[in-house]
Amino acid sequence: MKMRIGKVERLILNKLENSKLHFVLIDPDDVPPKTAGRLAALCEETGVDAIMVGGSTGAEGEVLDSVVKAIKEASGLPVILFPGSHGGISKYADAIFFMSLLNSRNPFFITGAQALGAFTVKRYGLEPIPMAYIVVEPGETVGWVGDAKPIPRHKPKLAAAYALAGQYLGMRLVYLEAGSGAPEPVPPKMVKVVKAAIDVPLIVGGGIRRGEQARKLIEAGADIIVTGTAIEKSSSLDEARKKLEEINRAIKSVCP
Repeated sequence: MKMRIGKVERLILNKLENSKLHFVLIDPDDVPPKTAGRLAALCEETGVDAIMVGGSTGAEGEVLDSVVKAIKEASGLPVILFPGSHGGISKYADAIFFMSLLNSRNPFFITGAQALGAFTVKRYGLEPIPMAYIVVEPGETVGWVGDAKPIPRHKPKLAAAYALAGQYLGMRLVYLEAGSGAPEPVPPKMVKVVKAAIDVPLIVGGGIRRGEQARKLIEAGADIIVTGTAIEKSSSLDEARKKLEEINRAIKSVCP
């Protein structure tokens, strides 16, 4: 039996019919619950489409639960888990990106962690959204922790091959990840080649700090832009608001 599309995934697909989307990633290892709640409320006010919660290290257990609950209390945006491993699961979220790091050298990050976390996802009643996760140079922390063999930035067809394989394996989203805090985003040329090869929505994250970067990635074929560090590291809520508004404006300015 084919796995049914859930409420959050349906919402994403419906919104993509009319515009490109902006998700914000909050890392519980870096952002305390009170701040996470404030950022989530700000995201909702400025037009962000969903909140992702997770990180490569330390984003699990009580730390994860408290941040997810604070976000849920402060905003009505969908909260989607972005787990670094099988420990990154919270029953308080709405959905989880059930993802496989396709270009990892370690089978644990391709299928092992997924097997360990599958029954927890089912027990909590979380909506799983199957996703192919592909790390692109430099990869940063996630590349190191996930033992990835990052796709070279000048080899877009390699990324496209992994993305198409993920689609053929049944994954309904593809995520190109340059790594949190990467000096530059995934190259637009790579995004264009990957998008031409697949039929599922394409997410791009890592190193996106300015509206102009987001716009170029959307024009190249990205359907969803993920920002995180640029928002988390803002010196104030006013600065975070300006950054969110700038990136949202750039994303929404490109017709789907």
